[in-house]
Order: sequence, then structure tokens, then C-alpha cells
Amino acid sequence: MPGGTRRGKKPRDYAVAGEWPYAVMDSVRQAQVGQALARALSEAMERRGLSANALATASGVNRQVISNILAGTVWPDMFTLASLEESLEEMLWPQHTKWPTGEDGARHQPIPAHRRGSEG
Repeated sequence: MPGGTRRGKKPRDYAVAGEWPYAVMDSVRQAQVGQALARALSEAMERRGLSANALATASGVNRQVISNILAGTVWPDMFTLASLEESLEEMLWPQHTKWPTGEDGARHQPIPAHRRGSEG
């Protein structure tokens, strides 16, 4: 299976401290991308005042799938992601190859201090 056994865990299961989707994550890049995608989706929906139901209607993506992405319980596929990006008219996929390298040698997406809660 692509990704080995890492796909057996949910993206949010790789959080080591803090609250999803603003948690400090393990160095598993795929989980970090999943978190960044969930955060981007949540923030885009908030900016546009869209509920999961409204976005589901606009995008053709099932409302429960949208909720699961936001909750970090699924690994979204490309068809779903492209449908959401098209409806929101913005990119959700993060520029993860440009993230800074952390002390653990892995790249991590910077999270603004005001979004880290008690962790930052």
C-alpha cells in the first residue's frame, strides 16, 4: 500500500501537542499536509461564510466528506480536493516543499502564534 502503514492512522492522529488543525505535528509530511489542507479549507469556508452543507451543494462533494477533512479523519483524494478548490476559487494544497526545516530535520508548516492557542 502506498505510504506503508502510515495511512492506517488518521491525519489528526499525528498531532503531538495542541488542537487540530493548529496542532504541532509529528514529522510525517503526509499528515502535516493533511492538517494544512484542513486548515486551509476551514479558513476558506470561514472567509466566504460557507457551511459544510453550502460547500457540498456548490462543489458536489458530500457534506460528510467535507466534515471528515475538517476533522482530520480522512486522507482526501485529488478529485475531492480539485472539486473543493474549484468551488472555493482558491488553492487548498499547501506549498509544503517550501516549509522551513525544524529542529527535528523535517519540514513543518509555520502556524501563526495567534492560532496555536496555549502551545505558542
